[in-house]
Amino acid sequence: MAQLSLLVVDDDKDVCEYLEDFLVHDGYKVQSINDPTLAVEELRKSEFHVVILDLMMPKLNGIDLLSQIRKVDGDVAVIILTGYPSLESATASIEHDVSAYIKKPFSIDEFREVLVRIAKKKGLVLRKEDELHITIGRNIRELRKARSLTLKQMSRRTNLSVSLLSQIERAESSASVSSLFKVATALDVKITDLFGDY
Repeated sequence: MAQLSLLVVDDDKDVCEYLEDFLVHDGYKVQSINDPTLAVEELRKSEFHVVILDLMMPKLNGIDLLSQIRKVDGDVAVIILTGYPSLESATASIEHDVSAYIKKPFSIDEFREVLVRIAKKKGLVLRKEDELHITIGRNIRELRKARSLTLKQMSRRTNLSVSLLSQIERAESSASVSSLFKVATALDVKITDLFGDY
């Protein structure tokens, strides 16, 4: 992705590491903070496009921090992460103009799609190539699941490794034309069907 700048605020170091790993891999610039009381200061110092915010944190809960963030920056996109979704926190999130409310555990694909949606809504530029990879991966996965095929069965049909097929579906790897042709043949669709609206 283009260099979108993300701030992750979560007291759980493992969650921060997990998010950082795949977001940096996707080409985002990521900074993590485990202490929510430092988040507003960080927002004042640096330019962020998106804040990823855990709701349940010691010292300062996510909704209170969200309210502080909005006083400093009314435009930054905020994604709420919570293992404890509630009507109350969802309502408070809406009141503070949250871009997305994601329940833990979440899938990487879900997270990627949310970031693409936010970037489009905010008019931020993403590389078309990356969007295309996401679209192709999603279409392959949907077509494969509609045919009740596992990655292993697809691997057998295409003679491509399970690992490569998985990377293509997760938009982590750029598929060659030859690989896409094999996948389309295995799914009994035209290669252009994998590209969606592109």
